[in-house]
Amino acid sequence: MSPGTIASSIADGLLIGIVYGIAAMGLSLIWGVMSVINLTHGALISLGMFGVYLLFTTFGLNPYLALIVVAFFGLLLGVLIYLIAIARVIDAPHLSSLLATFSVNMIIIGLGTAIFTTTPRDTGFSLGSVQIGPVTLQGTRLVAMVVTLIVAGALYAFLYRTRTGKYIRAVANNRAAAELMGIPSTAILALSFGIGTMLAAIAGGLISTFFSFTILSGGIYELKSFIIVVLGGLGNPLGALVGGLILGVLEGVLPLTMPNTWVPVIEFLLFVFILLVRPSGLLGGK
Repeated sequence: MSPGTIASSIADGLLIGIVYGIAAMGLSLIWGVMSVINLTHGALISLGMFGVYLLFTTFGLNPYLALIVVAFFGLLLGVLIYLIAIARVIDAPHLSSLLATFSVNMIIIGLGTAIFTTTPRDTGFSLGSVQIGPVTLQGTRLVAMVVTLIVAGALYAFLYRTRTGKYIRAVANNRAAAELMGIPSTAILALSFGIGTMLAAIAGGLISTFFSFTILSGGIYELKSFIIVVLGGLGNPLGALVGGLILGVLEGVLPLTMPNTWVPVIEFLLFVFILLVRPSGLLGGK
């Protein structure tokens, strides 16, 4: 095993992992603000994949321009899901919101399977590759990394530099106190769920530029998102990004030493280990 092979695997893992991170940020944000485990996450990632795919193959829209459209509709869809399915059970036991999001997930998967079937799709989009010493990097993954960093930076600026972002953090910290201060908690919670949905759709759109997919593919990335969220810390969006990088490196390096079929096993062993040893995650929950 040459140093160049190891370096390429690590670099490839980091590029994929950072996209995993942006998907997990949406899951982490929703949990951090409203303590809802969003089981529609995988289906929303799949919708992001198909959104970019259809805009590119049907209308010839560049995938990264299509990503803007997908992000906008992802935000609207998230707000709609919250108002219809979650707002009524937000104060009920966690099982109620869990079942509500699971029901929406099954509706999306059912409709998606009926419309798109489970035939694998591929955008067929390529930006070539970049050679850096012994390391070869795919152009689409490099651009995905840049997009992810821009989105993560924009989310941080929104949460910490805008009035609405401060409202979101206030509601996350103490919803009752925020309401007493005149903050419209229902609107803020709906917006928060919409942002989480938007992040999932963006991640799905980016993944569609370098992997084939079906309507069921989002479920795989949903499981990865749960592992990442636990790694980084529940409710900690920055931790989700770090957790994504860790998981990406593992997926890049482990296949060099063992069959690919063992990689998910190692990932879930790590998931259980973190839950047992440090339930708050590596960076701590917020």
